[in-house]
Amino acid sequence: MMTNNSVSKRGSTAQLFIIFIAAFFVTAIVIAFAVMHVYNKVQGLDERVTSAWAQVDTVLQRRFDLIPNLVETVKGYAKQEKEVLTEVTRLRSQWGEAKTQQDKAQAASLLEGALGRLMVVVEKYPELKSNENFLALQNQLEGTENRIAVERRRYNETLQEYNTYVRQIPGRFFGQPRDSYFKAVEEAQKTPQVKF
Repeated sequence: MMTNNSVSKRGSTAQLFIIFIAAFFVTAIVIAFAVMHVYNKVQGLDERVTSAWAQVDTVLQRRFDLIPNLVETVKGYAKQEKEVLTEVTRLRSQWGEAKTQQDKAQAASLLEGALGRLMVVVEKYPELKSNENFLALQNQLEGTENRIAVERRRYNETLQEYNTYVRQIPGRFFGQPRDSYFKAVEEAQKTPQVKF
């Protein structure tokens, strides 16, 4: 016959086993939720980077759409400035044909420089500067350039947040850093030469 002592030992062993199993399952559930949280955060940050680039692309497209009207308006006044107008048109086409983010960013920076040279040409023609169509286009382009600067900054900040998170543990296990900050091309870092 079993004694009370052996029954009590079996009962306490069973209780310990149940407590161990319960603790194991609670720990496994907590770890699973932590892993899901980190994975979801990496995916959310990645999606924010993609969205931020889409905003940059949208304002670059707005600039792309404004340029033909601006060039046509200037053409009527500045026939001898064909070289600058040709360059702006060529760079606009180059941006339109760019396939990757990096190519679009580089083409956009080059186009920005050409537009600056176009505005210098405009200074030579006071009657153009007072033309209503030109003024409206110039204001739209100026607003667009400001939007581009804001969206580039937001994109770079979002990309920095993503890259920082996936370079640290535990984010490192769920994502790879991206290396596509929006940077100025080398030509943009040089002081422009203005000649009259």
